[in-house]
Amino acid sequence: MDAYQDCHASSQRGGTKPLLGLRVLTVEQFGAGPYGTMFLADLGAEVIKIENASTGGDPGRYSGPFLLGEGDSEYFQSWNLGKRSVSLDLKAVKGREALLQLVRGADAVVNNLRGDQPEKLRIDYAGLRDVNPAIVCLHISAYGRDNERKSWPGYDFLMQAEAGLMSVTGEPDGPPAKFGPSIIDYMTGMTGMVGLLSCIMRAKATGQGCDVDTCLYDVAVHQMSYAATWYLNNGHVTTRQRRSAHFSVAPVQTFPTANGWIYIMCMTEKFWNNMLCVIDRQDLATDSRFETVARRRKNLADLSDILDGEFRRRTTDDWLNALSGLLPVAPVYDMVQAFANPFLEKSGMVREIDHPANPRLKILASPLKIDGKRPPSVAGARLGADNDTLLSPSSAEPVG
Repeated sequence: MDAYQDCHASSQRGGTKPLLGLRVLTVEQFGAGPYGTMFLADLGAEVIKIENASTGGDPGRYSGPFLLGEGDSEYFQSWNLGKRSVSLDLKAVKGREALLQLVRGADAVVNNLRGDQPEKLRIDYAGLRDVNPAIVCLHISAYGRDNERKSWPGYDFLMQAEAGLMSVTGEPDGPPAKFGPSIIDYMTGMTGMVGLLSCIMRAKATGQGCDVDTCLYDVAVHQMSYAATWYLNNGHVTTRQRRSAHFSVAPVQTFPTANGWIYIMCMTEKFWNNMLCVIDRQDLATDSRFETVARRRKNLADLSDILDGEFRRRTTDDWLNALSGLLPVAPVYDMVQAFANPFLEKSGMVREIDHPANPRLKILASPLKIDGKRPPSVAGARLGADNDTLLSPSSAEPVG
């Protein structure tokens, strides 16, 4: 029994794999697709990456700076835990035959290619329904498959730029800024999984599969949320806020302490009054400038100056001890501090897995729990590792 099968067998006994029995084929690389399908693998689905050995497979396998031997990297593992791999050339006759062999026993085919590629490669519903009418085909592209940009390549940061997200991120007197990690990749991957699983449920009930589409651009625009609603209905243009402040509620922002920074969220009058009691500034509650949310927002510069002086009197830990439980509050940590946090250790969000290049590879665990337990994790497979077990002998030879 290989590591994948052993992990899934033991997890079945533990009840943390609700998607056991689901087979998902995926033609994916880098971010959005791999991030989303990794959740399916975490939850028990058999996720099979279809990679082309002649091109090296998923380029994420070679993304440094921390490699894990030939054709693998810590970057790749971060997006591909628990997945199997077969190497096929989908443009070749034998590769197509092998794909169809897999499709016959699959529930879904996922890709995150350019929008014009699924039709060309015949990995859309029209190209696969003859061998499996219940197959669900999820397409995650940059700009969609039904418009003049369908052949355009695209990445997360471009979407943050064009959708307006960068215009509301960063300090007011600084340049537009992107979110640190690839948040649109993550959100698009998860959006795709909601659509995919919903249509798989329908296919299980009716026998009828379909195409499901989402794209980076649409998801990025959707993240503008209430700021977009305000603009579309009232012409209100939301701009970058000082100190990462909330767009409409105050005080909700960072404050300097004696030795760092803290984030305070007075989202309600109760939290506002609790904060004033702790810092012993109840006088601010009757100050005409700060009596209401609207006035606090209008006079935020004055309020920030006053509160800065109060919060600088004590350390971050002092304030956390005084405020935690009375209002939403958190320290502003850097990477080192965030991963030295005792609460993180207790959460179980960091764990070790066995990998051929590192038997104690540290990874982030699934943020989901089933009956109070996080699903177990196993390393993603090497390129083409499952050709022999998943393909017939005639189609098991890797391409390249």
